[in-house]
Amino acid sequence: MSTNSVFEQVQKALGKPYNDLDFLLNCLAEVLIESDEQELVAYIPWLNAVQQPPQSILLSNDYIHLLSMSFQLLNLVEVNGAVQSRRAKEEEQMSLVNGLWANNFKMLHERGISEEQILKILPDILIEPVLTAHPTEAKRSVVLQEYRKLYLLLLKRENQMYTRIEQDDFREEFKQILHRLWNIGEIYIEKPRVESELDNILHYLTDVFPEVVVLLDKRLRQAWKESGFDVNLLNNSDLLPGLSFGNWVGGDRDGHPLVSADITRSTLTKLRINALIMVKRELTSLAQKLSIYIDQSAISKPFADHLQKLEELLGEVGKSVLKEHHGEVFKAYVLLLLNRLPIDLSQEYNLKLQDREVSYRSSNQLIDDLSLLYDELVRYGVPEIAQVDVGRCKRLLKVFGFHLAQLDVRQNSNYHEKALDQLVEASLDGVGEVELSQDSARKRAFLDDELRQNRPFLVEHKEAGEEAQNVIASMQVLSQHINHYGARALGKLIVSMTRNAEDLLTVFLFMRETGMTLKYGDALAAKLPVVPLFETIEDLQASPAILDDYLSHPVVKNSLKYQSDYRQLDELYQDVMIGYSDSNKDGGILASSWFLHQAQKELTAVGKKHGVIIRFFHGTGGSISRGAGPSHWFVKSLPTQAINGKLRITEQGETIERKYAHKVNAAYNLELMLASVTAQTLLNKYFPDEGEEVADLFNTLGMRGREHYRKLIDNPDFIRFFAEATPIDVIESSKIGSRPARRTGKRTMDDLRAIPWVFSWAQSRFNITSWYGVGSTLKELKEQNSPEYAKLLKLVKYEPFVRYVMTNLDSSLASTDESVMEKYASLVEDETIRKRLMKIIQDELDLTKEMLADLLQMPFQERRKNHYYSTLLRAEALEGLHEAQVQLLRKWRTSRNQQLEKEDEYLFALLQCVNAIANALGSTG
Repeated sequence: MSTNSVFEQVQKALGKPYNDLDFLLNCLAEVLIESDEQELVAYIPWLNAVQQPPQSILLSNDYIHLLSMSFQLLNLVEVNGAVQSRRAKEEEQMSLVNGLWANNFKMLHERGISEEQILKILPDILIEPVLTAHPTEAKRSVVLQEYRKLYLLLLKRENQMYTRIEQDDFREEFKQILHRLWNIGEIYIEKPRVESELDNILHYLTDVFPEVVVLLDKRLRQAWKESGFDVNLLNNSDLLPGLSFGNWVGGDRDGHPLVSADITRSTLTKLRINALIMVKRELTSLAQKLSIYIDQSAISKPFADHLQKLEELLGEVGKSVLKEHHGEVFKAYVLLLLNRLPIDLSQEYNLKLQDREVSYRSSNQLIDDLSLLYDELVRYGVPEIAQVDVGRCKRLLKVFGFHLAQLDVRQNSNYHEKALDQLVEASLDGVGEVELSQDSARKRAFLDDELRQNRPFLVEHKEAGEEAQNVIASMQVLSQHINHYGARALGKLIVSMTRNAEDLLTVFLFMRETGMTLKYGDALAAKLPVVPLFETIEDLQASPAILDDYLSHPVVKNSLKYQSDYRQLDELYQDVMIGYSDSNKDGGILASSWFLHQAQKELTAVGKKHGVIIRFFHGTGGSISRGAGPSHWFVKSLPTQAINGKLRITEQGETIERKYAHKVNAAYNLELMLASVTAQTLLNKYFPDEGEEVADLFNTLGMRGREHYRKLIDNPDFIRFFAEATPIDVIESSKIGSRPARRTGKRTMDDLRAIPWVFSWAQSRFNITSWYGVGSTLKELKEQNSPEYAKLLKLVKYEPFVRYVMTNLDSSLASTDESVMEKYASLVEDETIRKRLMKIIQDELDLTKEMLADLLQMPFQERRKNHYYSTLLRAEALEGLHEAQVQLLRKWRTSRNQQLEKEDEYLFALLQCVNAIANALGSTG
């Protein structure tokens, strides 16, 4: 049992999760003893009184590894604790859990919105989490797999049905997993390949999400029934809200030289094969469930006609199936469908794509055949089997199709610009040098002229420059895939750092070059949507004018019409991606929050002007600085104009593991999004003018917050302080993702990606990206405009956007640690710079804490009890880790500067520290 007073205090306050932690840590102690690591047992956090180990242990890989594992065990029990807490509430009443279906149905009912009104909008809802491989997951995938097993075992331990002997056996299983984790290296020694990152994504898409989709639908029906609605109305899976998944791994090439055309091709193939394996599994299972004795004479004529058509289509195979299962017509029917899948069914493992004349061209054809079976089963008198079993197959096909997840392709506007210059120059065959990028008016005139015709510049592209060849090669892969399988497997062509409409129109020329444009009506149309990504504050401010210009172009409007008709949509849609990371790095938390909010309102108005619905794609990350926060509060905080039943959002790095590693938790997080978007869409439809206008107030806060923030980071000594007082150099040397930390490799602030920027400040516990400038801004408002400050005091109690921003700030301050900051600041060699900048940062931190306490008017411990105790528990164990990292940083930098032999040894220990601290904080970037 624990002898640690803080741990006992937390156990007393929060109960069972920390009893589970005590059990796991004692298992870990036994593992260490059995591994002949007796000396380390005394330093297992929370089991023992806090003590600083001797230097030889403090800087050892084993001590760092021990703490890293301990924090991961803490994360597991807290996730399980949250799950069990929700279950206990739902046992009492489903609507008690905030943000989920039952809770939202209750609220909508109280607002006077009927089940008919909800049902009318439900099928139009579409949620799309987009999984990315941004380098924010520090743990190897093999390690993640072991922790998943540990979590499932923890759930078994919850079950009271198991005997004492079985529980003892579970304890041995816990120890076996912990033995493996103790001996498996946690961190990447070499950068992971894109292929291994895709394998990790595939785990979620194949092993987690299909079952979660089924669980989500069950929970929707349960909540619908508990709300007093007619559950029979939801029997048809066509009426359920839309869910889809996106993927960036193998398609995101922005500053990522390893994502080649071949990688994109193999990614699309791998996604398709895995989707078809899932469909094969589902159809095989469905066939078994339909072993109903029924003769062909008992089926309807339309069904019999289609059965005969399938038999003729499949020839000998069709005859054989019907002969073998002549008394089980429904089973035979499904087996015939199975034989139309475009894979080689003769292989048990390592299935390969096999396109035959009889193969389905799209998943929609299979859905149509299943719909016919559904209707026949209902006619025959077994509607429950139709609804549950056939409905499941149809639902999974609608979500995953034959593609599993839509692959986005992202590239930087500068890269496209270089590629276009090279393409045009090559087409001139040396007649003259062309640099369209140097003259925007000339470039626009050139683009407008070219987009009137549908012909490529070149037949062969060997003479074009490197950038042109790379862009064209990747586009050719997409074009070939569309020609073979249609466009459903492909998502968006995203242009990062969009600065003007020309950046977007340039992509149309590359689509034209590779056969992805066609004449539709009287004008050119593109087969794939081109999506701007607005990231910096300046780009967000300029975004309405850019989008207005873009949507005014006849080829763009015609392309949107073609894409809408192709996907059988009733409206024209333009996707717009907004970046939370770079806007924060550029302007600080207040400016980022406000200008993102304001841009969405203005961009929606631009879309309305052009008769186009704007669908926002939120590029959020795992930290508060990068847009993270509870999903339901995030959705509530969005401007009413921006919620139209659709939500597309990135899920990055460790966020994927934290939210989706376990099926019950995955279902919870997806339900939060589905239910919240549905509720907000209905509220915005029936109560469009609700909510107070915060534009004037927050525009002032955003502008002033940015000025205070920029004053710090524009300080001539700030970059040096940042480089020495944070482990940014270690993070840039890490192997946690295949993507480089800098876009072009230049050592400038602008070139540094937002992820390592946030990551390094979090590691050193400054967290300036999520609070700096807030204190000064709020103090100014209070002293210079007391009526507006009084308004803010009122709004923070109930206005969703204001509350979301301020409570996120509050969370960030809770994880900011002044004593740890001082440790890292001691690494700054110039004492004058260190003292001056630390005073600036410390003064602003004190002021921000003071002003936020004045604004929220309740201690953090009372408002966020679980968060408070979890932070308290982590703080004492983190002390040793931070001390180790600071000492190792000092030694590593000295060794590197003097080219000493121990440089690599110190770097490895530092990389372990980075991983351990990330585990402790529950976030990296």
